Amino acid sequence: MEATIGKVFDSVSTFFSGVASGSSDEFPLCDTDIISGCEKELAEAQKGQDEGFKKESIMRLSWALVHSKMPADIQRGIAMLEGSVVSDTSPMTLREKLYLLAIGYYRSSDFSRSRESIERCLEVEPEWRQAQTLKTAIEDRIVKDGVIGVGIAVTAVGIVAGIAAALVRRG
Repeated sequence: MEATIGKVFDSVSTFFSGVASGSSDEFPLCDTDIISGCEKELAEAQKGQDEGFKKESIMRLSWALVHSKMPADIQRGIAMLEGSVVSDTSPMTLREKLYLLAIGYYRSSDFSRSRESIERCLEVEPEWRQAQTLKTAIEDRIVKDGVIGVGIAVTAVGIVAGIAAALVRRG
């Protein structure tokens, strides 16, 4: 259990340090065991009086959820982060929460909300390379989806025009 939590903590620390771990859209993934460990840690933290430990546990669970392989977990992580971003006054914590929100939205294919979150994150810390890399990945994905959308529209118009031409010849 402690090894699992340690692994998550190391991943979170590495991820927030700004060191990219491969291409811009390859995020570490968490399995259900890591999420369960984070949930148990949070349950223990909520029994105690240490507010700092509670906040750290919530951040680790949020991180694990938005990096989950399961869409429902990602949505849970997004909901946790959305609820806590509003009340955060620490620039460092706000930047991390906005970054995690951007990842959650990205992994949910909500690229416009992902871009909004990462832009807010970069307002807090403009030089954070990890956030800059994610912003580039988001923008690339938006462009890619736009090109695919245009391609689909052009294909649909071509099909309709072909059917119309065939009907005109026939009739």
